[in-house]
Amino acid sequence: MDLALLRTFVTVHRAGSFTRAAALLGLSQPAVTGQIRTLERQLGRPLFLRQARGVTPTTIGDELAHRAAPHLDALVEIAETGLEEESGARTLHLAGPPEFTSLRVLPALTPLTTQGLALRTSFFGNAEEILEGLAAGHHDLAIATARPRGGLLTATPLCDEEHVLIAAPRWAARLGHTVLREGQVVLEQLPVVEVHESLPLVSRYWASVFDSRPAAAGTVIVPDLRAVLECAAAGAGLAVLPRYLCEGALERGEVVALLDPPVPPLRTYFLVVRTGTLALPPIARAHEWLLRAAVDW
Repeated sequence: MDLALLRTFVTVHRAGSFTRAAALLGLSQPAVTGQIRTLERQLGRPLFLRQARGVTPTTIGDELAHRAAPHLDALVEIAETGLEEESGARTLHLAGPPEFTSLRVLPALTPLTTQGLALRTSFFGNAEEILEGLAAGHHDLAIATARPRGGLLTATPLCDEEHVLIAAPRWAARLGHTVLREGQVVLEQLPVVEVHESLPLVSRYWASVFDSRPAAAGTVIVPDLRAVLECAAAGAGLAVLPRYLCEGALERGEVVALLDPPVPPLRTYFLVVRTGTLALPPIARAHEWLLRAAVDW
């Protein structure tokens, strides 16, 4: 049986779509469709059920993928390891949110650079961009705030981050105890610092703590959470930030937490790879290193 046909089949099985598999393989969609039809003729059975959106594997398709995928992944590992040994290059292409990747992930991976690993990092503001780039082969390892669907990508929970409602001390002094008694109404009278006009962090916090949407509008919109912290500390208004990012400012008294809800809002980060690529040593080492580091986050 032609290994190229099996490789195309496994890619389609993981991607759930001829179109996405074609992009991953660098082939045209008709070429992918033709290869799958050839394989189906050779086996005498259909491997996928065509649907309006993508394809669903048949029972035979699932069985073939289960048997063939590990062997194909092993061949890829052999090929990739051989290239690395010949060229001496071990480069990991990493993608993730800019603040978390800068403050958590890259410092944790730095020891690996002394062991010969080169890092290339891309920053993205939303999980969809990160996962699409990973699926397309632009990255080797990604940190995302959403769990991917389907079998093309494999996600492992990395850590949870707590979100904190903060403001400069002068705002807290002006509000006093009214925040605790009439929190939602009072807080919506304050200016807001956010990363987007849609107020993604504030809206998520309001939904979790108040079970409602905030009536406030953004006063200061900046593209980076670190800039949000600086603006909030300067007195521009309230903000919602992950605790890891504002912990130091809270300890120094530059900002204060306006609320202490019994169940603080949390967001989970996932460590994501293309299925099968954990067989490659550079990706496996970075993956394991981050999971160990995240225990202390």
